Amino acid sequence: MADLNIGITGCAGRMGTTLAREIASSAGCKLVAGSEWSSHPAIGSDLGLLAGLAANGVIVTADAATLFAAADVVLDYTAPEASVRHATLAADMGKALVVGTTGLTADHLTKLEKAATRAVIVQAANTSVGVNVLLGIAKKVAQILDPAYDIEIVEMHHRHKLDAPSGTALALGRAVAAGRGVDLDASAVRGRDGMTGARKTGTIGFAALRGGDVVGDHTVVFAADGERIELTHKASSRQVFARGAVRAALWTRGRKAGRLFSMADVLDLAD
Repeated sequence: MADLNIGITGCAGRMGTTLAREIASSAGCKLVAGSEWSSHPAIGSDLGLLAGLAANGVIVTADAATLFAAADVVLDYTAPEASVRHATLAADMGKALVVGTTGLTADHLTKLEKAATRAVIVQAANTSVGVNVLLGIAKKVAQILDPAYDIEIVEMHHRHKLDAPSGTALALGRAVAAGRGVDLDASAVRGRDGMTGARKTGTIGFAALRGGDVVGDHTVVFAADGERIELTHKASSRQVFARGAVRAALWTRGRKAGRLFSMADVLDLAD
């Protein structure tokens, strides 16, 4: 079987160059294109050199349509509005897309779902295989434990991260809310300051920490009188996200569009 041709949007950033290195080391894959925003200083550069590899002749372009034309599947870790535009391009051009962008709103997801009726699109708050296993475990634990166990979700990321709580923390919140059979929006406490009063039974708390170069730490705490259960995932390298993204890209081969897919589909963890 021929190699899968893969393109990367936002290819010159930290995640983009990590993806480039992962593709280069993965069997069955070929890096064929990379794009950046129009005034980015990397435009015209060799993507291999940008990623710390040998020159590979993949020249960074500002034209996303050119990237999609060259690729079978595109990996997208950019910004919410850009990801929506890329999903539309994927649908118009019949290409697959893996979206790892964080900070997506309900409106962004609705637009991705619309594009997914015409293109194979995988959307994930986190493409790490370990995190997706954690999501399944957290949901199951929430199903087993009664509401006497308070749930808190704590995450920490590097100082440059723009959104909070992280997309992964919110995904964990959705998982435990589903396990409890409650609505996350109605149950979430996104911040505490001042005289907040006693904790309300059944709420799901979030705490977001920022500092240094932390790639991503997430902990789900189930706390009751007399005991505490903590489920933790710590990423020490962006390579774990890239590894999952490439796995998702390979999974899209031969799939048919129809709905928005997730890493649970890729890993066969879906209910």
